[in-house]
Amino acid sequence: MNTPNERDRQRKATGLDGEARARRYLEAQGLDLIETNYRTRAGEIDLIMADGQTIVFVEVRVRRSRGFGGAAASVTRTKQQKLAQAASHWLLNHGRHAARPCRFDVIAFEGDGPPDWIRGAFEVS
Repeated sequence: MNTPNERDRQRKATGLDGEARARRYLEAQGLDLIETNYRTRAGEIDLIMADGQTIVFVEVRVRRSRGFGGAAASVTRTKQQKLAQAASHWLLNHGRHAARPCRFDVIAFEGDGPPDWIRGAFEVS
């Protein structure tokens, strides 16, 4: 039986593995890594990448199955708002990128299958 600490460690390890898989996948698609695991009080951005001149803020989600709506569906409106706040913070602290176009992507893994890359997964108003 797993203790809460063991489950937390397993979940963290699964998340880190998913982020590494997402990074490799996106780099193979031609994106360039800028930063990983950018943390603010508002939340964390898993990957910040460049797609040409566009700054891409990437949320990585890993689920064992499509149950409960699947990985992509777990990026709720609340999570989107936290990502937008964290992205604003990043842009304020990296002024040379502030004028570049930006987008929010989601990379969703379900089981051992290939990633589902959702470009422009949501917009911030």
